[in-house]
Amino acid sequence: MNSHVDRIKPDSYGITTYLERLQRGQYQIPTFQRDVVWGRDRVKRLWDSISSFYPLGSILVWRTDTRLQNHREIGGHPLGDVPGDGEYLYLLDGQQRTTALLTSMYGGSIKGREGANLQLYVDLTVEEADEVEDESWRERFLFWDEIDDRDGTLLRNLGRKKRYDEGLIVRIEDIAHRYSDLERKLVDGGHREYDDPAWQQLRDFRQVFDNYKLSFIELRGIEVAEVCQIFERINQAGQPLSMFDIVVAKTFRPEDDGATGFYLRGLFEGFRRELEAAGSRFAAVDDMTLLQILAVLVRDSVPDSGVQNITDRYLNALRTEHLEAVWSQGTRAIRKTFDFFDNHLHLPGPALVPYRYFYMTIAAYFHENDNPDYNLLTKYFWYYSFHNYDLLSNTTHLRDHVVRLRDAKDGADFEFDRFLMDKQQLRATSYSARGRLSRAVLAMYANQNPVDWAHPDRPVLTEVYYELTDNPNLHHIFPLDFCDKELNDSRWVNSLLNIAYLTQMTNLHISNRNPLDYMRDYMGVGYDDIKRTHLLPESLSEWVSDEDLPEDALSSFVEDRLGLILSKLRELLSDIAFEVIDTGAQMGDTEYPNDADDDEYVLDGSTDQLDDRDGAEAVESA
Repeated sequence: MNSHVDRIKPDSYGITTYLERLQRGQYQIPTFQRDVVWGRDRVKRLWDSISSFYPLGSILVWRTDTRLQNHREIGGHPLGDVPGDGEYLYLLDGQQRTTALLTSMYGGSIKGREGANLQLYVDLTVEEADEVEDESWRERFLFWDEIDDRDGTLLRNLGRKKRYDEGLIVRIEDIAHRYSDLERKLVDGGHREYDDPAWQQLRDFRQVFDNYKLSFIELRGIEVAEVCQIFERINQAGQPLSMFDIVVAKTFRPEDDGATGFYLRGLFEGFRRELEAAGSRFAAVDDMTLLQILAVLVRDSVPDSGVQNITDRYLNALRTEHLEAVWSQGTRAIRKTFDFFDNHLHLPGPALVPYRYFYMTIAAYFHENDNPDYNLLTKYFWYYSFHNYDLLSNTTHLRDHVVRLRDAKDGADFEFDRFLMDKQQLRATSYSARGRLSRAVLAMYANQNPVDWAHPDRPVLTEVYYELTDNPNLHHIFPLDFCDKELNDSRWVNSLLNIAYLTQMTNLHISNRNPLDYMRDYMGVGYDDIKRTHLLPESLSEWVSDEDLPEDALSSFVEDRLGLILSKLRELLSDIAFEVIDTGAQMGDTEYPNDADDDEYVLDGSTDQLDDRDGAEAVESA
């Protein structure tokens, strides 16, 4: 019980004491704190609240022996060296208030406001607000450009500059550190009475530095994963803190005599620029996935690393030397992985990779592998993408796949069990940006290098067309409106088996017309390429030739196209036992929910196997 009680320690300090401790280096600003700077009005409101003795909310501090990369300065003020006692105090919440306090007291510089005087002044002739909605704070607290009359040329500031010269507008810093000088200036300006309103305002503000306390909450014994959760909950206005941010901060190494620097975020940014320059559409893969790929490689190639999984607990075990050990060969393996998806499978970007864990398993296979078997990888990809069951959706699966692929690159056979596919699942698969099976079907269509129907010599999935969005230009072969109004057969209208990739212009040309009408426009030279690259069944062209659609045209088309996909899968998965079932037929062809629900995979009952449906962090497996 005591360990939980001791995790939170409240405290309080005066403003000047806190800022002095900050500048001496007793507090550190971790680099995962974003450089978002308050505007002028927020700074004024801050001091208005302080002068009214309103609470500002606690500044949250994490006491830990974990060494993180920290900002070397704040608001242009250099921070002292990190204490050498092995314990660090990191600000988790309060950076903006701290920056505002520091710069309004002592000036400084902020990116985007170079040359501005950031010190704040208080006009002693403007009384403190009596009502909550009173906006007198705008006139009571001033920046220098609201006072300076530029030698009498700026008329709107003449009165304020006169009051400044008389000692009636004073710097907040001077109230804290040169109070007697301000008293003397008031007297010299003719304000000699004790009960003069300016004197009263000055004395009241002095009470801020004598009696106002900033509230602090110090967290102790908090693990890194908890820090991420706490940061996300308290930092509602900003971006959540991820494990990647923590690893970047922990592994940072400044350049020093005899030692090269290391900055993981910079390495990732440089790597991504190289991918973009090479035209790779997989430059959009997120930082967390790249980090987890490296973690898998560390686990398999760095002895005694302590990195046994890709969960937060083990990512926290990554060290600078681990990442340096795998960086060169690891990024080479990642490039080969992206090349495999792009140039061997013809996938136009990350949106069509059915499992995020594919990046990790395939990169592990390419790692330090000079003779990869692309036939094996192709078979591996399609087998697990289309199998009836999710066989790569948790970290237990991931570990098993990595081990088996590692053995395969060492010469062992990679054994595939019987492949099972349910026809009903394919019928019921509709477009979903996150559904595993929907991405598999769309990947299959992309793999055929589909051509434009209007110009069969042109590929459809160009970089300009697809643009790595979650909403590619998908066309209903049997249009929605046509099925609703003309066909008594619209059950599978949103099935991906009724979908094709088309350019926007061709899609607009087709509109909601009857397939018998619009398909005639494309049945000439080049139709064989259209039919082959879009997996279109022969029945469609027969109906166009006969100028007659059967009553069950859509259902028949779906069945015929399903047969083409299964034939293509049999071809790709040659030598693997292949079994097809049809639960739709067994249940009277009852319509199943579409694949929009496919991204809610069912867990196997254990608490340690979280699915990979949207790239979420997998819970650590046993």
